[in-house]
Amino acid sequence: MSVRTDADLVRAAQAGDVASFEGLYVKYAPVVHSILLGRLPPADADDVTQNVFIAALTKLDSLREPAAFAGWIARMARNAAEDQRRKSVETFEIDERYATQATQGADAEAAHALSAIRALPEAYRETLMLRLVEGMSGPEIAARTGLTPGSVRVNLHRGMQMLRDALGGSAA
Repeated sequence: MSVRTDADLVRAAQAGDVASFEGLYVKYAPVVHSILLGRLPPADADDVTQNVFIAALTKLDSLREPAAFAGWIARMARNAAEDQRRKSVETFEIDERYATQATQGADAEAAHALSAIRALPEAYRETLMLRLVEGMSGPEIAARTGLTPGSVRVNLHRGMQMLRDALGGSAA
């Protein structure tokens, strides 16, 4: 059984093969989610991930170069994050009890780390989210983003250094 390339899956999905689109979803949902998580609150990232794939399915026929799916879906995710941020009105009613709890313990540490990652330049933010949140290896990140393995290594190294500096040297 041969491994089907992204281009093969895209062409089959464009021809109406639902299983091929599901294969693209399984492969790229973690990438899309990481891109969104680097830009949006976690609950929004989950919802927008689904919306990106719904949009991708409806626009798949417009993708002229099937081998370019990785970059195309990543760009859709970035654009969807921007659209979501523009339409979100940042008004919060703060529950004092929740605010006190959220500033203590592991939740506060995770929120602080996520905030630090979100402040990094995009290239570092995306590779770190894929590594730290989705648990992907360097070669997996390269394969799913279209970056070279060397670029991924550099981005991860520099991003981790910047993250350590932002967190006061406490990042692993």
